[in-house]
Amino acid sequence: MTPHPRRRRRGDDRREQIIDEALKAFADNGYRSTSIAEIADRCGLSQPGLLHYFPNKAALLSAVLDYRDRLDHDRLGFDQQLRGKDALVRLAQLVDHNMHVPGLVRLFTVLTSEAVTADHPAHRWALNRYRLLPDYLAGALQAGIDDGTIRKDIDPAAIARQVFAMMDGLQLQWLMDPDTVDMAALFRAYVDELIAYIS
Repeated sequence: MTPHPRRRRRGDDRREQIIDEALKAFADNGYRSTSIAEIADRCGLSQPGLLHYFPNKAALLSAVLDYRDRLDHDRLGFDQQLRGKDALVRLAQLVDHNMHVPGLVRLFTVLTSEAVTADHPAHRWALNRYRLLPDYLAGALQAGIDDGTIRKDIDPAAIARQVFAMMDGLQLQWLMDPDTVDMAALFRAYVDELIAYIS
C-alpha cells in the first residue's frame, strides 16, 4: 500500500529539512564532532524521530553528499561532455557561484579534510571525486586537442590535477579570509592565463 500523496510530501519535506540542517552542522563542526542528537534538535525532532528517516549518521552524511553532488552536477553540466576550453570556463562560473553558497564550500572543505583517513565515512566519496573530476576535465581538454583548439604538447591529466588543486586551495584561503581573498576573480584570472597558454 503506497502512502497518501500529502503524507509522502510531508515526509519528503522533512527529509529535505534534515539534510539541510545536517549540511549546516557538518559544515560548522565536521562529521565526527556532530551528533545525531544535535541535528535532531535543530530539526525539532527527537533522536528516534530523525532515525526514522535516516538509520544512522553515516546514512545521513551520504544523503548530504549526494545532495551536494547533485547541485554541482547541475551547475557543471555533467550531463553533457564539455569540450576544450568551455570546461575551464564552466569551472570558473562554478567558483563564482560558490562565493554565494559559503555553507556548501565549508562543508566540502571540512569533509574532504576529515576524509583523508581511510575509516571516515566520506573517504570513498572524496577519493572518487578526486578521480572523476580530473578525468572529466582531462577528457574535455583531450577533446580540444583532437579538434585543434588546444595545443597538442600539453598533458591534459596533469593540467586537470593542477586546476582542481588551484580551485580547492583558493576555496580554503577564501573560507579563512573572505574579506581579502576574491576567490572568483583569482580563479578567473588563472583560467584566462591557462587558456592563453594551452591555445
